[in-house]
Amino acid sequence: MTSSGDRVAVVGAGIAGLSVAHALVAARPDLHVTLYEGSPAVGGKLRAGEVGGMTVDLGADSMLNRRPEGVALAGAVGLGADVVHPATSSAGIWTRGALRPLPPTLMGIPADLGALARSGILTSSGLGRASLERRLPEPDLSEDEGVGVLMMRRLGRDVRDRLVEPLLGGVYAGRSDEISLHAALPQVVSAIRTHGGLLSAARASRAHTRTPAGVDELPVFAGIRGGLARLAHKTADQLERQGVRVECNAMVRELTRGPGGWRLAVGPTNRLRQVEVDAVVLAAPAPASARLLREAAPVAAGELSRIEYASLALVTMAVRASDVGTDLVGSGFLVPPVDGRVIKAATFSSYKWEWMRGNMVIIRCSIGRHRDERDLQRDDAELVDAAVSDLREATGLRGPLQDAIVTRWGGALPQYAVGHLDRVQLIEHSVEALPGLAICGAALGGVGIPAVIANAQRAATRVIAQLGAVETMKP
Repeated sequence: MTSSGDRVAVVGAGIAGLSVAHALVAARPDLHVTLYEGSPAVGGKLRAGEVGGMTVDLGADSMLNRRPEGVALAGAVGLGADVVHPATSSAGIWTRGALRPLPPTLMGIPADLGALARSGILTSSGLGRASLERRLPEPDLSEDEGVGVLMMRRLGRDVRDRLVEPLLGGVYAGRSDEISLHAALPQVVSAIRTHGGLLSAARASRAHTRTPAGVDELPVFAGIRGGLARLAHKTADQLERQGVRVECNAMVRELTRGPGGWRLAVGPTNRLRQVEVDAVVLAAPAPASARLLREAAPVAAGELSRIEYASLALVTMAVRASDVGTDLVGSGFLVPPVDGRVIKAATFSSYKWEWMRGNMVIIRCSIGRHRDERDLQRDDAELVDAAVSDLREATGLRGPLQDAIVTRWGGALPQYAVGHLDRVQLIEHSVEALPGLAICGAALGGVGIPAVIANAQRAATRVIAQLGAVETMKP
């Protein structure tokens, strides 16, 4: 038997914290759950704003559709009818002085060498080097290594620089040589082991996604009509209706063991208040969680503090549809860092999402990469000018801007360095030794929204099980 009225604090009200609270009250409606968010608003990297008179996402704008957690949460909070899929799945690579079609790949591993040759992304020597992979013995993937290191060894520098680097950069804003193969691409590792090589795994993955004539393929990505930020706000609204307390501008500054539970120090330093709870879930970025765990779980705190983050900026702009003056094909394009451009990706949002089509064409560009953040030192006007300059050169865009906004995301994306899974295991074992404590977030269980939600749900399950175990032991 568990007693009603257990108090749970969730630190952080991004999608991880919101998902924890949602899972907690779904399983135990009697819980007293409070979300503490240090910033003025919930949502974390799900943020909306207005550009050219249209509400747009200024953070994440899509989520994986082939994992169920994100779409399921949307349905649970009343957004099921507003789940939408991109109007186009085609994209490009801006490299070697031209915008080229992105051929089918498995996270940069070519799935069709013929299509790759026609794209002009690789040189003839780079293409020949990649094709030699079929003659190599099966790779030994028992030890973790950098994704780019494996790709260059097996497929050559051209594939790593022109395909793998921009694709991984779009997810992590990191460097492929330093990103953990086992942590970032576990499904790719499994496919390579099954098929004995990289090219064979990529070809098999392409064949697997094909469907019989007349059968719709499950789209890779999904969004929300009106913007993905609605998912965070609708979740928060539902939680408040269910009795969850959501406090913004409520920084948690200390976390200590209390009698029978945990004590949090919350608020500005000159007006700290002490809060006693039975359980705590840390759903904050790694640096914040490390600070809070410094005394209670020093091993976890030390490992969390070693997780590095990449910063980036998004430049979102509006051009009158009648002024674009060129055909913008597909959903956008990626830019290999080796080409030395300012932008690392561009999304033609009004072409990607039908609900955004109107008198204005919305385009957004991302700038910045892990340990390569010189361009982020420019002021907003300079970033807009640089993004427009690159866009004009890549696409022929001619019309004048009607509006633009720069959104800076400092420390936005955790870097999964080689050995990341071992680090996560140490963190989780250290936290699991403390009753009534759990941790989750993008730094631990995956950077995509469905992965973050799944990780949060596991944290909620742990807390509920521990509360039950503690209550069972009481006389």
